[in-house]
Amino acid sequence: MKEKSTIALVDDERNILSTLRTALEAEGFKVRTYGDGSEALLALTEEPADLGIFDIKMPKMDGMELLRRMRQISDMPVIFLTSKDEEIDQLFGLKMGADDYIPKPFSLRLVVERAKAVLRRAAPKDGQVTPSEAARMLERGKLKLDPERHTCHWDNKGVTLTVTEFLILQALATRPGVVKTRDALMDAAYDDQVYVDDRTIDSHIKRLRKKFKVVDDDFDVIETLYGVGYRFKEA
Repeated sequence: MKEKSTIALVDDERNILSTLRTALEAEGFKVRTYGDGSEALLALTEEPADLGIFDIKMPKMDGMELLRRMRQISDMPVIFLTSKDEEIDQLFGLKMGADDYIPKPFSLRLVVERAKAVLRRAAPKDGQVTPSEAARMLERGKLKLDPERHTCHWDNKGVTLTVTEFLILQALATRPGVVKTRDALMDAAYDDQVYVDDRTIDSHIKRLRKKFKVVDDDFDVIETLYGVGYRFKEA
């Protein structure tokens, strides 16, 4: 995680903004706070942050709509704050490109650790590939991934990916033909302290396919092996 990462907190409850801001600033983060989604969208469009923490239920513009609009212009990692009984919202949020979610009520320590985890995932990941592999462009047929610049191209057309989507695709494309289980993809894309289930990986895979089909309707290189996992098709 780079020094002085900037976190954008978006919640209509002032006490949550205040307590979270204090906890995150105590850990060395720069924190900007917004009371609703529309205010946050305007500010983040002009001055992006390194991480967004969005409440789902807000007036004017809720967290879901804010995420949808942000994904049109940015791949900034996003964590959702959500009530325990909003499982449908959690899954929908992950499908839209959120990187994690935290159920309310939550401990301040949990939010701080999740924020650190997502920011670590956004940085070059140690132990997954060698430094020389991480530094060079990964090319597989029409696919070009640049881990250093976090850019993705298919047939020379740009595809905007979230941090999680990029790491999952990188794990698959690094070894074409090799089946990656959901657990293996979780290890590649998530910090050890973040717990996700199979449906989360499936949601990210569906979103990856959808994004590539926008630029190439014949995209089919991510194969599903039912009951096993996924693999990147060999050329």
